[in-house]
Amino acid sequence: MLKETFAERLKTAMDLQGKKQVDLIRIASLQGVKLGKSHISQYVNGKTLPREDILHFLAEALQVKEEWLMGKENQTTGETEMREFKKSSKLDNVLYDVRGPVVDEAEKMEDAGMQILKLNIGNPAPFGFKTPDEVIYDMRRQLTDCEGYSSAKGLFSARKAIMQYAQIKKIPNVTIEDIYTGNGVSELINLSMSALLDNGDEILIPSPDYPLWTACATLAGGKAVHYICDEQSDWYPDMEDIKKKITDRTKAIVIINPNNPTGALYPREVLQQIVDIAREHQLIIFSDEIYDRLVMDGEEHVSIASLAPDLFCITYSGLSKSHMIAGFRIGWMILSGNKRIAKDYIEGLKMLSNMRLCSNVPAQSIVQTALGGHQSVNDYILPGGRIYEQREFIYKQLLDIPGISCVKPKAAFYIFPKMDVKRFNILDDEKFALDLLREKKILIVQGSGFNWHQPDHFRIVYLPRIEVLKEASEKLKDFFSYYHQ
Repeated sequence: MLKETFAERLKTAMDLQGKKQVDLIRIASLQGVKLGKSHISQYVNGKTLPREDILHFLAEALQVKEEWLMGKENQTTGETEMREFKKSSKLDNVLYDVRGPVVDEAEKMEDAGMQILKLNIGNPAPFGFKTPDEVIYDMRRQLTDCEGYSSAKGLFSARKAIMQYAQIKKIPNVTIEDIYTGNGVSELINLSMSALLDNGDEILIPSPDYPLWTACATLAGGKAVHYICDEQSDWYPDMEDIKKKITDRTKAIVIINPNNPTGALYPREVLQQIVDIAREHQLIIFSDEIYDRLVMDGEEHVSIASLAPDLFCITYSGLSKSHMIAGFRIGWMILSGNKRIAKDYIEGLKMLSNMRLCSNVPAQSIVQTALGGHQSVNDYILPGGRIYEQREFIYKQLLDIPGISCVKPKAAFYIFPKMDVKRFNILDDEKFALDLLREKKILIVQGSGFNWHQPDHFRIVYLPRIEVLKEASEKLKDFFSYYHQ
Protein backbone atom coordinates (compact mmCIF):
# COMPACT_ATOMS: atom_id res chain seq x y z
CA MET A 1 0.00 0.00 0.00
CA LEU A 2 1.38 3.40 -0.99
CA LYS A 3 2.05 5.74 1.90
CA GLU A 4 0.24 9.06 1.92
CA THR A 5 2.32 12.11 1.10
CA PHE A 6 2.63 14.98 3.52
CA ALA A 7 0.29 17.10 1.39
CA GLU A 8 -2.38 14.40 1.34
CA ARG A 9 -2.16 13.88 5.10
CA LEU A 10 -2.27 17.62 5.73
CA LYS A 11 -5.45 17.89 3.63
CA THR A 12 -6.93 14.84 5.37
CA ALA A 13 -6.24 16.34 8.81
CA MET A 14 -7.68 19.71 7.72
CA ASP A 15 -10.86 18.03 6.46
CA LEU A 16 -11.27 16.04 9.67
CA GLN A 17 -10.93 19.21 11.75
CA GLY A 18 -13.06 21.27 9.36
CA LYS A 19 -10.28 23.80 8.88
CA LYS A 20 -9.32 25.75 5.75
CA GLN A 21 -6.00 27.36 4.87
CA VAL A 22 -7.21 30.76 6.08
CA ASP A 23 -8.12 29.21 9.47
CA LEU A 24 -4.56 27.91 9.96
CA ILE A 25 -3.12 31.30 8.98
CA ARG A 26 -5.39 33.01 11.53
CA ILE A 27 -4.50 30.56 14.32
CA ALA A 28 -0.80 30.99 13.51
CA SER A 29 -1.14 34.76 13.72
CA LEU A 30 -2.81 34.51 17.14
CA GLN A 31 0.02 32.30 18.39
CA GLY A 32 2.75 34.53 16.95
CA VAL A 33 3.77 31.90 14.36
CA LYS A 34 4.89 33.26 10.98
CA LEU A 35 2.82 31.38 8.40
CA GLY A 36 2.00 33.12 5.11
CA LYS A 37 -0.65 32.18 2.58
CA SER A 38 1.98 31.34 -0.05
CA HIS A 39 3.66 28.91 2.36
CA ILE A 40 0.49 27.05 3.39
CA SER A 41 -0.55 26.87 -0.26
CA GLN A 42 2.79 25.27 -1.14
CA TYR A 43 2.35 22.73 1.68
CA VAL A 44 -1.17 21.80 0.57
CA ASN A 45 -0.08 21.48 -3.05
CA GLY A 46 2.84 19.24 -2.18
CA LYS A 47 5.44 21.75 -3.32
CA THR A 48 7.41 22.04 -0.11
CA LEU A 49 7.74 20.65 3.40
CA PRO A 50 7.56 22.80 6.55
CA ARG A 51 10.34 23.66 8.94
CA GLU A 52 10.32 21.89 12.31
CA ASP A 53 8.59 24.77 14.12
CA ILE A 54 5.87 25.04 11.48
CA LEU A 55 5.40 21.25 11.47
CA HIS A 56 4.94 21.34 15.25
CA PHE A 57 2.35 24.11 14.92
CA LEU A 58 0.40 22.29 12.18
CA ALA A 59 0.34 19.01 14.10
CA GLU A 60 -0.85 20.77 17.26
CA ALA A 61 -3.49 22.82 15.43
CA LEU A 62 -4.83 19.74 13.62
CA GLN A 63 -4.50 17.41 16.63
CA VAL A 64 -2.33 14.78 14.93
CA LYS A 65 1.15 13.42 15.52
CA GLU A 66 4.04 15.13 13.76
CA GLU A 67 5.37 11.73 12.73
CA TRP A 68 2.08 10.78 11.09
CA LEU A 69 1.78 14.14 9.33
CA MET A 70 5.26 13.68 7.88
CA GLY A 71 4.45 10.12 6.78
CA LYS A 72 7.00 8.56 9.13
CA GLU A 73 4.46 6.51 11.05
CA ASN A 74 1.23 4.75 10.23
CA GLN A 75 -1.39 6.20 12.56
CA THR A 76 -2.86 2.79 13.37
CA THR A 77 0.10 0.37 13.28
CA GLY A 78 3.00 2.62 14.24
CA GLU A 79 4.93 1.22 11.27
CA THR A 80 8.12 3.23 10.60
CA GLU A 81 8.64 4.42 7.04
CA MET A 82 11.78 4.38 4.95
CA ARG A 83 14.18 7.31 5.05
CA GLU A 84 12.90 10.36 3.18
CA PHE A 85 15.13 12.86 1.36
CA LYS A 86 13.99 16.46 1.71
CA LYS A 87 15.03 19.55 -0.12
CA SER A 88 17.50 21.85 1.62
CA SER A 89 16.12 24.04 4.39
CA LYS A 90 17.77 26.95 2.55
CA LEU A 91 14.78 26.80 0.20
CA ASP A 92 12.16 27.11 2.95
CA ASN A 93 11.58 30.82 2.38
CA VAL A 94 12.35 30.87 -1.35
CA LEU A 95 9.30 31.50 -3.53
CA TYR A 96 8.97 32.00 -7.27
CA ASP A 97 5.26 32.17 -8.06
CA VAL A 98 5.78 33.38 -11.65
CA ARG A 99 6.10 29.62 -12.18
CA GLY A 100 4.29 28.52 -9.01
CA PRO A 101 1.14 26.65 -7.90
CA VAL A 102 -1.20 28.55 -10.25
CA VAL A 103 0.99 27.61 -13.22
CA ASP A 104 1.00 24.00 -12.05
CA GLU A 105 -2.81 24.02 -12.07
CA ALA A 106 -2.78 25.51 -15.58
CA GLU A 107 -0.53 22.69 -16.77
CA LYS A 108 -2.94 20.12 -15.34
CA MET A 109 -5.80 21.80 -17.18
CA GLU A 110 -3.80 21.78 -20.42
CA ASP A 111 -3.04 18.09 -19.94
CA ALA A 112 -6.80 17.58 -19.70
CA GLY A 113 -7.21 19.22 -23.12
CA MET A 114 -8.17 22.76 -22.10
CA GLN A 115 -6.77 25.84 -23.84
CA ILE A 116 -5.23 28.38 -21.47
CA LEU A 117 -4.52 32.01 -22.37
CA LYS A 118 -1.14 32.67 -20.76
CA LEU A 119 -0.75 36.26 -19.63
CA ASN A 120 1.70 35.28 -16.92
CA ILE A 121 5.22 35.40 -18.36
CA GLY A 122 7.15 37.82 -20.56
CA ASN A 123 8.03 35.36 -23.32
CA PRO A 124 7.66 37.15 -26.69
CA ALA A 125 8.12 34.24 -29.12
CA PRO A 126 4.80 32.40 -28.52
CA PHE A 127 2.92 35.61 -29.32
CA GLY A 128 4.39 36.00 -32.80
CA PHE A 129 7.34 38.28 -32.05
CA LYS A 130 10.20 37.14 -34.23
CA THR A 131 13.95 37.44 -33.83
CA PRO A 132 15.50 39.82 -36.39
CA ASP A 133 16.54 37.83 -39.50
CA GLU A 134 20.09 39.17 -39.36
CA VAL A 135 20.57 37.76 -35.84
CA ILE A 136 19.48 34.28 -36.91
CA TYR A 137 21.62 34.44 -40.07
CA ASP A 138 24.74 35.46 -38.13
CA MET A 139 24.25 32.76 -35.51
CA ARG A 140 23.98 30.09 -38.22
CA ARG A 141 27.17 31.33 -39.89
CA GLN A 142 29.10 31.19 -36.60
CA LEU A 143 27.79 27.95 -35.08
CA THR A 144 30.83 25.88 -36.04
CA ASP A 145 33.05 28.48 -34.36
CA CYS A 146 31.06 28.16 -31.10
CA GLU A 147 31.61 24.51 -30.27
CA GLY A 148 34.12 25.09 -27.48
CA TYR A 149 34.09 27.10 -24.28
CA SER A 150 34.68 30.82 -24.40
CA SER A 151 36.55 32.66 -21.66
CA ALA A 152 34.56 32.72 -18.41
CA LYS A 153 33.52 36.34 -18.91
CA GLY A 154 32.55 35.80 -22.54
CA LEU A 155 33.65 36.32 -26.13
CA PHE A 156 35.75 39.39 -26.84
CA SER A 157 33.41 40.52 -29.63
CA ALA A 158 30.36 40.30 -27.38
CA ARG A 159 31.99 42.15 -24.48
CA LYS A 160 33.39 44.81 -26.79
CA ALA A 161 29.90 45.50 -28.15
CA ILE A 162 28.48 45.62 -24.61
CA MET A 163 31.27 47.99 -23.54
CA GLN A 164 30.40 50.32 -26.41
CA TYR A 165 26.73 50.12 -25.42
CA ALA A 166 27.76 51.12 -21.88
CA GLN A 167 29.52 54.14 -23.35
CA ILE A 168 26.31 55.15 -25.16
CA LYS A 169 24.48 54.85 -21.82
CA LYS A 170 27.18 57.07 -20.22
CA ILE A 171 28.14 54.41 -17.67
CA PRO A 172 31.55 55.51 -16.34
CA ASN A 173 34.85 53.72 -15.82
CA VAL A 174 34.06 50.54 -17.78
CA THR A 175 36.68 48.40 -19.50
CA ILE A 176 36.18 45.14 -21.34
CA GLU A 177 37.30 43.30 -18.19
CA ASP A 178 34.33 44.75 -16.30
CA ILE A 179 31.79 42.92 -18.46
CA TYR A 180 30.47 39.41 -17.77
CA THR A 181 28.09 37.54 -20.04
CA GLY A 182 25.56 35.14 -18.56
CA ASN A 183 22.88 32.62 -19.41
CA GLY A 184 20.33 35.38 -19.13
CA VAL A 185 20.33 38.06 -16.45
CA SER A 186 18.83 35.50 -14.06
CA GLU A 187 22.08 33.56 -13.75
CA LEU A 188 24.04 36.75 -13.09
CA ILE A 189 21.63 37.89 -10.35
CA ASN A 190 22.13 34.55 -8.61
CA LEU A 191 25.90 34.80 -9.02
CA SER A 192 25.96 38.39 -7.70
CA MET A 193 23.95 37.60 -4.58
CA SER A 194 25.97 34.46 -3.80
CA ALA A 195 29.26 36.36 -4.06
CA LEU A 196 28.13 39.24 -1.82
CA LEU A 197 25.84 38.13 0.99
CA ASP A 198 26.72 36.48 4.28
CA ASN A 199 24.07 35.13 6.65
CA GLY A 200 22.05 38.04 8.01
CA ASP A 201 23.30 40.65 5.52
CA GLU A 202 20.48 42.87 4.29
CA ILE A 203 19.70 44.06 0.79
CA LEU A 204 17.01 46.57 -0.18
CA ILE A 205 14.70 45.23 -2.90
CA PRO A 206 11.60 46.95 -4.31
CA SER A 207 8.06 45.83 -3.57
CA PRO A 208 6.63 44.84 -5.96
CA ASP A 209 9.75 43.18 -7.36
CA TYR A 210 10.85 40.67 -9.92
CA PRO A 211 10.82 37.76 -7.43
CA LEU A 212 14.12 36.25 -8.53
CA TRP A 213 15.94 39.05 -6.70
CA THR A 214 14.31 38.17 -3.38
CA ALA A 215 14.72 34.43 -4.00
CA CYS A 216 18.45 34.69 -4.82
CA ALA A 217 19.18 37.01 -1.89
CA THR A 218 17.39 34.62 0.46
CA LEU A 219 19.10 31.55 -0.97
CA ALA A 220 22.48 33.25 -0.50
CA GLY A 221 21.73 33.64 3.23
CA GLY A 222 20.83 37.31 3.05
CA LYS A 223 17.70 39.10 4.18
CA ALA A 224 15.60 40.79 1.51
CA VAL A 225 14.22 44.03 2.96
CA HIS A 226 11.45 45.35 0.73
CA TYR A 227 10.99 49.07 0.18
CA ILE A 228 7.68 50.32 -1.15
CA CYS A 229 7.13 51.60 -4.66
CA ASP A 230 4.23 54.06 -4.48
CA GLU A 231 1.35 53.49 -6.88
CA GLN A 232 0.07 57.02 -6.23
CA SER A 233 3.39 58.38 -7.55
CA ASP A 234 3.56 56.37 -10.80
CA TRP A 235 5.09 53.44 -8.89
CA TYR A 236 8.28 55.39 -8.07
CA PRO A 237 10.31 54.21 -5.05
CA ASP A 238 9.30 55.77 -1.73
CA MET A 239 12.50 57.50 -0.58
CA GLU A 240 11.40 57.87 3.03
CA ASP A 241 10.59 54.17 3.20
CA ILE A 242 14.04 53.35 1.80
CA LYS A 243 15.73 55.52 4.42
CA LYS A 244 13.73 53.95 7.26
CA LYS A 245 14.78 50.45 6.26
CA ILE A 246 18.54 50.97 6.11
CA THR A 247 20.47 49.41 9.00
CA ASP A 248 24.13 48.69 9.72
CA ARG A 249 23.61 45.31 8.01
CA THR A 250 22.44 46.84 4.71
CA LYS A 251 24.94 46.20 1.93
CA ALA A 252 23.14 47.19 -1.26
CA ILE A 253 20.02 48.47 -2.96
CA VAL A 254 18.32 46.93 -6.02
CA ILE A 255 16.37 48.94 -8.55
CA ILE A 256 14.43 47.49 -11.46
CA ASN A 257 14.18 50.18 -14.14
CA PRO A 258 12.17 49.92 -16.33
CA ASN A 259 10.14 48.06 -13.78
CA ASN A 260 8.72 44.58 -13.82
CA PRO A 261 5.84 44.15 -12.88
CA THR A 262 4.56 47.77 -13.00
CA GLY A 263 6.01 49.05 -16.28
CA ALA A 264 7.23 52.18 -14.48
CA LEU A 265 10.17 54.20 -15.79
CA TYR A 266 12.17 56.21 -13.27
CA PRO A 267 13.12 59.77 -14.27
CA ARG A 268 16.56 61.21 -13.66
CA GLU A 269 15.51 63.10 -10.51
CA VAL A 270 14.20 59.92 -8.85
CA LEU A 271 17.39 58.05 -9.72
CA GLN A 272 19.48 60.91 -8.33
CA GLN A 273 17.67 60.65 -4.99
CA ILE A 274 18.48 56.92 -4.84
CA VAL A 275 22.13 57.68 -5.65
CA ASP A 276 22.22 60.27 -2.86
CA ILE A 277 20.89 57.73 -0.35
CA ALA A 278 23.33 55.05 -1.56
CA ARG A 279 26.20 57.53 -1.30
CA GLU A 280 25.25 58.59 2.24
CA HIS A 281 25.07 54.98 3.46
CA GLN A 282 27.86 53.55 1.26
CA LEU A 283 25.68 51.03 -0.55
CA ILE A 284 26.28 49.04 -3.73
CA ILE A 285 23.70 49.74 -6.45
CA PHE A 286 22.34 46.81 -8.47
CA SER A 287 20.32 48.02 -11.44
CA ASP A 288 18.21 45.58 -13.47
CA GLU A 289 17.72 47.28 -16.85
CA ILE A 290 16.66 44.37 -19.09
CA TYR A 291 13.78 46.47 -20.53
CA ASP A 292 15.82 49.61 -21.24
CA ARG A 293 15.13 49.40 -25.00
CA LEU A 294 11.36 48.99 -24.54
CA VAL A 295 10.54 52.57 -23.51
CA MET A 296 7.51 54.33 -25.00
CA ASP A 297 6.04 57.83 -25.35
CA GLY A 298 9.36 59.40 -26.30
CA GLU A 299 10.67 58.96 -22.76
CA GLU A 300 14.39 58.53 -22.04
CA HIS A 301 15.87 55.65 -20.09
CA VAL A 302 18.71 56.75 -17.81
CA SER A 303 21.15 54.21 -16.38
CA ILE A 304 21.55 54.99 -12.69
CA ALA A 305 25.26 54.06 -12.92
CA SER A 306 25.77 57.12 -15.13
CA LEU A 307 24.87 59.27 -12.11
CA ALA A 308 27.15 57.45 -9.65
CA PRO A 309 30.80 57.45 -10.81
CA ASP A 310 31.99 57.41 -7.18
CA LEU A 311 29.86 54.40 -6.14
CA PHE A 312 30.20 50.74 -7.09
CA CYS A 313 27.39 49.75 -9.43
CA ILE A 314 26.43 46.64 -11.36
CA THR A 315 24.08 47.13 -14.32
CA TYR A 316 22.23 44.16 -15.84
CA SER A 317 20.76 43.86 -19.31
CA GLY A 318 20.45 41.43 -22.21
CA LEU A 319 18.69 40.54 -25.45
CA SER A 320 15.82 38.34 -24.22
CA LYS A 321 13.19 41.09 -24.38
CA SER A 322 14.49 43.70 -26.80
CA HIS A 323 15.40 41.14 -29.48
CA MET A 324 12.66 38.62 -28.68
CA ILE A 325 15.13 35.78 -27.98
CA ALA A 326 14.30 34.79 -24.40
CA GLY A 327 15.14 31.17 -25.23
CA PHE A 328 18.68 31.99 -26.37
CA ARG A 329 19.59 32.93 -22.77
CA ILE A 330 22.02 35.81 -23.23
CA GLY A 331 22.44 38.56 -20.68
CA TRP A 332 25.28 40.58 -19.18
CA MET A 333 26.38 42.62 -16.21
CA ILE A 334 28.55 45.73 -16.29
CA LEU A 335 30.74 46.65 -13.30
CA SER A 336 31.29 50.39 -13.06
CA GLY A 337 32.21 53.32 -10.84
CA ASN A 338 34.44 52.90 -7.80
CA LYS A 339 35.69 49.33 -8.26
CA ARG A 340 38.51 49.84 -5.76
CA ILE A 341 36.09 49.56 -2.80
CA ALA A 342 34.72 46.27 -4.20
CA LYS A 343 38.01 44.59 -5.06
CA ASP A 344 37.42 41.51 -2.90
CA TYR A 345 33.79 41.21 -4.01
CA ILE A 346 34.90 41.30 -7.64
CA GLU A 347 37.28 38.42 -6.92
CA GLY A 348 34.26 36.51 -5.67
CA LEU A 349 32.37 37.30 -8.88
CA LYS A 350 35.33 36.06 -10.92
CA MET A 351 35.50 32.84 -8.90
CA LEU A 352 31.82 32.01 -9.41
CA SER A 353 32.02 33.03 -13.05
CA ASN A 354 34.94 30.66 -13.56
CA MET A 355 33.11 27.83 -11.80
CA ARG A 356 30.30 27.86 -14.37
CA LEU A 357 32.98 27.84 -17.14
CA CYS A 358 31.17 30.21 -19.52
CA SER A 359 27.77 31.26 -20.77
CA ASN A 360 26.04 30.05 -23.95
CA VAL A 361 28.63 30.67 -26.69
CA PRO A 362 26.31 30.60 -29.77
CA ALA A 363 24.13 33.25 -28.09
CA GLN A 364 27.20 35.35 -27.24
CA SER A 365 28.19 35.26 -30.91
CA ILE A 366 25.25 37.42 -31.99
CA VAL A 367 25.55 40.17 -29.34
CA GLN A 368 27.62 42.35 -31.66
CA THR A 369 25.09 41.98 -34.48
CA ALA A 370 22.13 42.58 -32.17
CA LEU A 371 23.48 45.76 -30.57
CA GLY A 372 24.63 47.27 -33.88
CA GLY A 373 22.65 48.69 -36.77
CA HIS A 374 18.86 48.99 -37.00
CA GLN A 375 17.05 48.20 -33.74
CA SER A 376 13.85 46.49 -34.87
CA VAL A 377 12.35 46.77 -31.38
CA ASN A 378 11.79 50.48 -32.08
CA ASP A 379 9.13 49.53 -34.63
CA TYR A 380 7.12 47.90 -31.84
CA ILE A 381 7.17 50.74 -29.32
CA LEU A 382 6.12 53.68 -31.51
CA PRO A 383 2.47 54.56 -32.26
CA GLY A 384 1.22 51.92 -34.67
CA GLY A 385 3.66 49.33 -33.35
CA ARG A 386 2.38 46.18 -31.68
CA ILE A 387 3.61 46.72 -28.14
CA TYR A 388 2.52 50.36 -28.11
CA GLU A 389 -0.96 49.63 -29.47
CA GLN A 390 -1.46 46.59 -27.24
CA ARG A 391 -0.55 48.69 -24.21
CA GLU A 392 -3.06 51.37 -25.23
CA PHE A 393 -5.77 48.76 -25.72
CA ILE A 394 -5.35 46.81 -22.47
CA TYR A 395 -5.00 49.98 -20.40
CA LYS A 396 -8.33 51.35 -21.69
CA GLN A 397 -10.06 47.98 -21.33
CA LEU A 398 -8.97 47.56 -17.72
CA LEU A 399 -10.15 51.06 -16.78
CA ASP A 400 -13.56 50.10 -18.19
CA ILE A 401 -13.99 47.32 -15.60
CA PRO A 402 -15.78 48.48 -12.43
CA GLY A 403 -13.56 47.93 -9.40
CA ILE A 404 -10.31 47.91 -11.39
CA SER A 405 -7.79 50.76 -11.62
CA CYS A 406 -4.24 50.93 -12.97
CA VAL A 407 -1.29 53.19 -13.67
CA LYS A 408 -0.41 53.39 -17.35
CA PRO A 409 2.95 51.69 -17.93
CA LYS A 410 5.68 53.62 -19.74
CA ALA A 411 7.95 50.71 -20.62
CA ALA A 412 8.30 46.91 -20.90
CA PHE A 413 5.14 44.89 -21.65
CA TYR A 414 3.46 44.51 -18.27
CA ILE A 415 0.60 46.25 -16.48
CA PHE A 416 -0.17 45.85 -12.76
CA PRO A 417 -3.88 46.53 -12.14
CA LYS A 418 -5.37 47.14 -8.72
CA MET A 419 -8.56 45.42 -7.54
CA ASP A 420 -11.04 46.94 -5.10
CA VAL A 421 -10.67 44.29 -2.39
CA LYS A 422 -13.78 45.50 -0.55
CA ARG A 423 -15.92 45.25 -3.65
CA PHE A 424 -14.67 41.74 -4.46
CA ASN A 425 -13.97 40.69 -0.84
CA ILE A 426 -10.50 39.44 -1.85
CA LEU A 427 -8.53 38.07 1.09
CA ASP A 428 -6.25 35.68 -0.81
CA ASP A 429 -4.90 36.78 -4.19
CA GLU A 430 -3.61 33.31 -5.06
CA LYS A 431 -7.15 31.99 -4.68
CA PHE A 432 -8.30 34.82 -6.97
CA ALA A 433 -5.73 33.76 -9.60
CA LEU A 434 -6.85 30.12 -9.34
CA ASP A 435 -10.53 31.08 -9.57
CA LEU A 436 -9.86 33.18 -12.68
CA LEU A 437 -7.89 30.33 -14.22
CA ARG A 438 -10.55 27.70 -13.54
CA GLU A 439 -13.52 29.82 -14.56
CA LYS A 440 -12.13 31.80 -17.52
CA LYS A 441 -8.99 29.81 -18.45
CA ILE A 442 -6.83 32.94 -18.14
CA LEU A 443 -3.44 32.60 -16.44
CA ILE A 444 -2.03 35.65 -14.64
CA VAL A 445 0.34 36.13 -11.67
CA GLN A 446 -1.11 37.49 -8.45
CA GLY A 447 0.55 40.45 -6.73
CA SER A 448 1.94 38.36 -3.87
CA GLY A 449 4.04 36.56 -6.49
CA PHE A 450 5.99 39.83 -6.76
CA ASN A 451 6.39 40.29 -3.00
CA TRP A 452 3.51 42.75 -2.85
CA HIS A 453 1.97 42.20 0.54
CA GLN A 454 -1.64 43.23 -0.08
CA PRO A 455 -4.05 40.89 -1.97
CA ASP A 456 -5.12 43.66 -4.34
CA HIS A 457 -3.00 43.46 -7.51
CA PHE A 458 -2.18 41.16 -10.39
CA ARG A 459 0.11 41.37 -13.41
CA ILE A 460 -0.97 41.08 -17.03
CA VAL A 461 1.51 40.51 -19.86
CA TYR A 462 0.16 42.38 -22.88
CA LEU A 463 2.20 40.57 -25.55
CA PRO A 464 -0.79 38.86 -27.28
CA ARG A 465 -2.30 40.53 -30.33
CA ILE A 466 -5.21 42.93 -29.80
CA GLU A 467 -7.85 40.41 -30.92
CA VAL A 468 -6.63 38.03 -28.19
CA LEU A 469 -6.44 40.80 -25.60
CA LYS A 470 -10.01 41.78 -26.59
CA GLU A 471 -11.24 38.28 -25.80
CA ALA A 472 -9.28 38.24 -22.54
CA SER A 473 -10.56 41.65 -21.42
CA GLU A 474 -14.17 40.63 -22.14
CA LYS A 475 -13.69 37.53 -20.00
CA LEU A 476 -12.10 39.61 -17.24
CA LYS A 477 -14.97 42.09 -17.31
CA ASP A 478 -17.51 39.28 -17.05
CA PHE A 479 -15.54 37.59 -14.25
CA PHE A 480 -15.34 40.75 -12.15
CA SER A 481 -19.06 41.43 -12.71
CA TYR A 482 -19.93 38.57 -10.35
CA TYR A 483 -16.74 37.62 -8.49
CA HIS A 484 -16.87 37.75 -4.72
CA GLN A 485 -14.41 35.74 -2.67
